[in-house]
Amino acid sequence: MELVYKGKTKDVYNIGDGNYLLKFKDDVTGTDGVFDPGANTVGLTMEGAGKAGLKLTKFFFEKINAAGIPTHFVEADIENNTMTVKPAEVFGKGVEVILRYRAVGSFYRRYGKYCKEGDRLNAYVEVTLKDDERNDPLINAEALELLGIMTKDEYAELCELARKIGKIVKDELARKGLDLYDIKFEFGRIGKDKRIALIDEISGGNMRAYKGKEYVEPLALEKIMLS
Repeated sequence: MELVYKGKTKDVYNIGDGNYLLKFKDDVTGTDGVFDPGANTVGLTMEGAGKAGLKLTKFFFEKINAAGIPTHFVEADIENNTMTVKPAEVFGKGVEVILRYRAVGSFYRRYGKYCKEGDRLNAYVEVTLKDDERNDPLINAEALELLGIMTKDEYAELCELARKIGKIVKDELARKGLDLYDIKFEFGRIGKDKRIALIDEISGGNMRAYKGKEYVEPLALEKIMLS
C-alpha cells in the first residue's frame, strides 16, 4: 500500500485496485487537551478512539447508503481499524460542513451577543475552508463560486444533503435518548458524473451529543449507540 496522506485522525493509503484505505487513529481534535470536533489541531489521544470512531462510522454510513444518499463508503475492517472507500475529489483543497442544531462551540463564541448558549438553530449549515494556517475560515456560497471551489447549485445540494444526513444521525441518537447539538461533515465528488457524496467519517469525534444537559464523550457515545 502507498501512503497518500497523513492526517490528524486518519491516514490514507492507495491500495492499488481503484479504491483507498483509511486507517483510523486514536488522536482526536481539540485544544489544550480538551476535545472539540470543530478544532483544526490534534488536542489529545484517547485509547480506543480509532476503533470506536470506525464502528460508529460503519453504523451510520450503512444507514445513509440504505437511504439512497451517495457516500464513498465500501466496507470496514473493525479489527484492523481500516475502512475501504471509493476515490473522491474534494472541493478546492477541502471544505468542512457544520450542521448546527444548537448554539454551542464556535457558533456561540462568535455570535454570543445575539443568542444564549444552547439556543435552537433549526439545522443551520456553515461551510468552512480546510486551512489550518487561517484557522478554517467561514465562507459563503458567493465566495465559493467566485473562487472556483463549487457552484451555487452544488452549494445548495451540499446543504440539502447535510440536512438529510443530519436527520438520520439525529433520529438514531434520539432512539438512545441523546440530543445532537452539532455535527461536522465532509463532502466530495465521486464517479464519472462527479456527483456530490458524503466522505470521511461520522463518529463521536465529529459531533457534540448530549444526554439531557450532560455532554457525551466520543467513546461513551459509541458504546451507547452500539449497545
